[in-house]
Amino acid sequence: MFDLILRNCSLPDGRRGIDIGIRDGRITAVETTLAGEAGEVIDAAGQLVTPPFVDAHFHMDATLSYGLPRVNQSGTLLEGIALWGELKPLLTQEALVERALAYCDWAVAKGLLAIRSHVDVCDPRLLAVEALLHVKDRVRPYLDLQLVAFPQDGVLRSPGALDNLKRALDMGVDVVGGIPHFERTMADGAESVRILCELAAERGLPVDMHCDESDDPLSRHVETLAFHAQRLGLQGRVTGSHLTSMHSMDNYYVSKLLPLMAEAGVAAVANPLINITLQGRHDSYPKRRGMTRVPELLAAGIPVAFGHDCVMDPWYSLGSGDMLEVAAMGLHVAQMTSQDGMRACFAAVTATPARILGLDGYGLEPGCRADLVLLQAGDPVEALRLRATRLLVLRAGRIVARSPAAVAVLDLPGRPSRVDFVHRT
Repeated sequence: MFDLILRNCSLPDGRRGIDIGIRDGRITAVETTLAGEAGEVIDAAGQLVTPPFVDAHFHMDATLSYGLPRVNQSGTLLEGIALWGELKPLLTQEALVERALAYCDWAVAKGLLAIRSHVDVCDPRLLAVEALLHVKDRVRPYLDLQLVAFPQDGVLRSPGALDNLKRALDMGVDVVGGIPHFERTMADGAESVRILCELAAERGLPVDMHCDESDDPLSRHVETLAFHAQRLGLQGRVTGSHLTSMHSMDNYYVSKLLPLMAEAGVAAVANPLINITLQGRHDSYPKRRGMTRVPELLAAGIPVAFGHDCVMDPWYSLGSGDMLEVAAMGLHVAQMTSQDGMRACFAAVTATPARILGLDGYGLEPGCRADLVLLQAGDPVEALRLRATRLLVLRAGRIVARSPAAVAVLDLPGRPSRVDFVHRT
């Protein structure tokens, strides 16, 4: 006896005509023509069923604050940081919670059920930390929110930031963050990496650092991050986010760097929408793309996830929580248009970030949590092409969001028709 059976599903690995049986919030069977009764049966009609989308890099404390207290006129990373500094004294816990909860609603509607959010700890009040810890508890029934203690103004550059970061960890923040390229000197940046990795090792926590978010090819803090990850035995627990300076590094140095990262078990997170928007701002033409070397990282055996990073905040005026939009942008910028490349981009917003975040019970095998998304598409490539409608979103086997199928009704002279953009071969 099942609580729910999803019949005739297509799966991301290419299997078709699969039934998924769910009981007590878990997947209990995945097979062709599943026998047994169920409280509810849903016909997926050959559409794609996938585990939920996962955002490996976001800033929920800033989300939906666009225009407060003003708009980023230059569109640059540094003006965004300065603008956030102007906004911080004006923040209230109530407004932070309200905006974060609104964004979580957007996320669930888009099938995004796990987010790693960096939260600024350079405000000694730790208002944002308190607010997002409250939000994390509120959304726990339907969304996994993992928090990173992030010293936006530099853990050494900002007075009291290291103590604030430790306090945030004491309050229950999950991950140690950093921003070495924003310290006053390269030496300070390297020292910040050492201090923060040692703190993570001491507390048994993961590390996720904004690293080398710069067009400067000499910003090479990810090398230091890889060194300390290996020195301290943090393999598999360390992530370098952004890594945009890598797009400007010479190929010889990168040929040395990638094996070091792979050996140290350092994962990478690119943020396609934001990296191509903020980077290359000092270029005339040709303009650099701004995103890190995703295909090369993957070829070196380094896990690469994509993050949304920003939605309607001091750095980015757009966004809707749609990880398919993020993956599609990454696909185009990295020129990953082969079938394998496009599937890797789909994995970069699903299975890969789930592994990086250490999500328990994520997947489509018996025993996994029944967190699922039914997409109006036949496979991952079609889902990317269409930014497919999320027909159903399930959390622990319960439907938490549904959307009507996207169709167009045409009234053409002599040829009225109904258009569904899903293509069947």
